Amino acid sequence: MSSLVSYVTAQAQEPADALRYAWTIPSGTARQQAVGGAMTSLGGDLSAVYVNPAGLGFYKTGDLVITPGFRFLNNKSTYFGRTEKKKRNDFSFGTTGVVLGSGSKEGSGAVAIAINRSASFSSNILYRGINNQSSYSQKFLEEIRNNNVKDANIVASNYPFGTSLAFNTYWIDTIAGGSSGNYQFQTRAPIATGLIQENLVKSRGGITELALAFAGNKRDKLFIGFTIGVPFVNFSRESVFTEADATSNPNNKFDFASITENLTTNGAGVNLKLGFIYKPVEYVRLGFAVHTPTMFMLTDRYNASVTTNTESYQGEYFQNSGDFTGGADAEFKYWMFSPYRLMASASYVLREIEDVRKQRGFLTADIEYVNYKAASFSTDPEGDDSQDTRNYLKSLNRAIDANYKGTFNFKAGGELKFTTIMARLGLAYYGNPYKVITGPTLMPANSQKGSRFQLSGGLGYRNKGVFIDATYVHTMGKDFHLPYRLESSPYNGASIKSTDGNIIVTLGFKI
Repeated sequence: MSSLVSYVTAQAQEPADALRYAWTIPSGTARQQAVGGAMTSLGGDLSAVYVNPAGLGFYKTGDLVITPGFRFLNNKSTYFGRTEKKKRNDFSFGTTGVVLGSGSKEGSGAVAIAINRSASFSSNILYRGINNQSSYSQKFLEEIRNNNVKDANIVASNYPFGTSLAFNTYWIDTIAGGSSGNYQFQTRAPIATGLIQENLVKSRGGITELALAFAGNKRDKLFIGFTIGVPFVNFSRESVFTEADATSNPNNKFDFASITENLTTNGAGVNLKLGFIYKPVEYVRLGFAVHTPTMFMLTDRYNASVTTNTESYQGEYFQNSGDFTGGADAEFKYWMFSPYRLMASASYVLREIEDVRKQRGFLTADIEYVNYKAASFSTDPEGDDSQDTRNYLKSLNRAIDANYKGTFNFKAGGELKFTTIMARLGLAYYGNPYKVITGPTLMPANSQKGSRFQLSGGLGYRNKGVFIDATYVHTMGKDFHLPYRLESSPYNGASIKSTDGNIIVTLGFKI
């Protein structure tokens, strides 16, 4: 069981999993999203709970806020010169909750409770192309070689979530001339003549964060606040990777092989957000916030199946991991720590006076630093805390350090107010979290990049204690996806360009 869990760990955790929970664009209220998400020095909006809770210190009364939304995502993936497209539409929601404030000229305080979608994993990715450099099956051969296994019976039974499935269906096979307990192994996939490879990845779920925040101010000059956040993780992914003979040769003992993997991750975490806003002079607000790493306590459940057709050699075979486990999924509990975040900001408010109804607008800008390589995995003391698992997670953390780096994000926006109507514009840029991958990858260095650029705009209406805001956010992103990684052979990934539209509406009531 120990070797089984260790192998499942290797399959369920990889450097990209750490990035999934860190390289995110949180939702918010329609007002906040319309100005590029910049809220570190602005305040006066419920979304300050998730950016800089000191911004709640501007409240003298209360708000009840509801923020539904609708998202549509288009991914265009290029793999070995061929481009495929895939879409995904779903409902979303932004910051929703209540804030209660009270105070006087000497100072005030506020408390808020809110819920927000801090990350969405909903996505469909499809890519295909002809590869004559590597095969997914080499991943299994490397595992055999790394464990110095030469016994076919061990290969057939000790790796039920990948290598054993591939061996028992003849995706990989023994090399002629071996003897019992002293075999070498090979792939049946004809790499040299080319493989038509296809990968379809369907991801669902997200992170929903429940937060309790407190803030106060002294003489409307210094604002201080903190948030206790409890994010809930719900993630599922189904990936189907297929490689088929690119020739029409019916006698090369390989037609196709396919592996289907299903991973679900559930759990919760805790974090703390601290911040302050200072007004050195009227019209100017300066803000700073710190987000501690989130400590996630997560559980992965994983299963896999393989189908291989070797034509006249052995025909078609199918096997799934449940054949070894009595139908049960593998389960692994662990801890994960997301990177910390540092934010600094400045805002200029047009006609900054106590009566916000007479303010005429604002300009605001944020800069945010995220140290992506600070993400890490750790064993759960109540789960598998074996030395093998600890050693694997240490190697995984080293891989995170080698693949990712710290980077800066920039957000800016503004609002003009016309009595009861407001117009807003914003933009945001989320920087590249990747280092250049070293090793035998075939990917050119300039494709090992990711970035996201947002343009946003919206309108707001406020009158007699009721307000409604509507925003459209258009995101253009670049990323890449690896179907498999190899240690000693070249491998490639797909370059992904995405466009993401999000329509957000916030309905609020003064209380």
